[in-house]
Amino acid sequence: MTTISIIGGGASGTLTAVHLLHASRGSDLRVVLHERGAAVARGVAYGTTDERHLLNVRSRDMSAFPDDPGHLVEWALGAGRPVDPLGFLPRATYAAYLDHLLAEADDGRLTVRTEEVADVLPAPVGPGYYVRGPQGTTRADGVVLAYGNLPPRALSTTDGPLPETSWHLPSAWDTAALDALADDATVVLVGSGLTAVDAAITLLDGDTRRRVVMLSRNGLLPRAHLPLPCSTSWVTQAPTGPLSADGLAALVTAQVDRARERGVCWRSVVDGLRGTTQRLWLRLDTAERARFVREHARGWEVLRHRMAPGVAERIRSYADQGRLEVVGGGLTAVEDLGTQARVALAGGRSIEADAVVNCTGPLTDLDATAVPLLAALRRRRLLARDALGLGVACLPDGTVLDDQGLVVPDLHVVGPPRKGALWETTAVPEIRTQAAELAERLAARHVRVAVPA
Repeated sequence: MTTISIIGGGASGTLTAVHLLHASRGSDLRVVLHERGAAVARGVAYGTTDERHLLNVRSRDMSAFPDDPGHLVEWALGAGRPVDPLGFLPRATYAAYLDHLLAEADDGRLTVRTEEVADVLPAPVGPGYYVRGPQGTTRADGVVLAYGNLPPRALSTTDGPLPETSWHLPSAWDTAALDALADDATVVLVGSGLTAVDAAITLLDGDTRRRVVMLSRNGLLPRAHLPLPCSTSWVTQAPTGPLSADGLAALVTAQVDRARERGVCWRSVVDGLRGTTQRLWLRLDTAERARFVREHARGWEVLRHRMAPGVAERIRSYADQGRLEVVGGGLTAVEDLGTQARVALAGGRSIEADAVVNCTGPLTDLDATAVPLLAALRRRRLLARDALGLGVACLPDGTVLDDQGLVVPDLHVVGPPRKGALWETTAVPEIRTQAAELAERLAARHVRVAVPA
């Protein structure tokens, strides 16, 4: 009997489990899905139960199956859930979809273990691993790291880390803590990306007198999707031949500027390049990738990651009402006042806040994380930080590389940790393809085909 352990039961792990169960149907291959949270198919992205938190990708593009793009929409219609193929479903609905897929794929070969895996040890004899957690140790012929996004870096100023106090909320996804804030609370959200947008909706929607100040290094909010998608037929792809970070950025910027000048939808540029982003990244050498991250990544991310139209309308209304303010400059100084904090703002201003919430987005650098499993794998020299600190050192297909750059047999990574290798790897359209391709490789390697007598 062959066993594949998948560590992480959010979208990355659930999609990998679903595809692997499908790819190995009729065999004795077992799948063990390890999830530290209370339930699988959630993770950070889909763990919210707030129906106002919407997907940032249109429903038609969120199928779990690359070869069946209408699957999510068909499931939603069959389940009696309101759905518009061009609209944006609640993230809680997507979690229910993943739940359904996992239950449907389970033919008795799936085991879900609710635990945080502490270590993965190479088998002392032969191939394979031992996966160690609070519930005991299991033998695995292959291991898939599908831990998703890491928690954000702890908030700090030049004076050091923020203290552990009642006003310091280290996680924007602790909706219970956000809901518990006073109706007239002043809340500082550190960060102005999609995480901060969701936190603002939780805090400000409905009949409340709360005030939110978003702190951002550049004072920019994510752009919004249009109600209908734009044509991408006119977008110019990158030419063949040598490619530089500056050249790639210029390709995008020139087309966005030209679109704006002509009154054409600039969103088409990013959407039109989306399918080739990974191939473009692979054409850059390490130095050019580093330059792109250092000089151009923020501009790309602002164009790439967008709010659903309804979410953008909410955010605009909060700002128009004077309840939401976006301030550039980031977090520079915080004074602990006991039950409040005095937060310095750009231009010499300061405000007294009832809460300071970390909305800075996921950490990517393995050198800065304290996740026990990742630390253990690095001590064993089975896992390494990629050259840019964007994730795990791996091949584009997710095969893990050790600290010498050598392939680690039967150890794979899916989803956000592949960012250093692929750049575009955090959204379902990319993760589902990775999951499907890895499942086929694992099945080809590990499924035993019975030979007729």
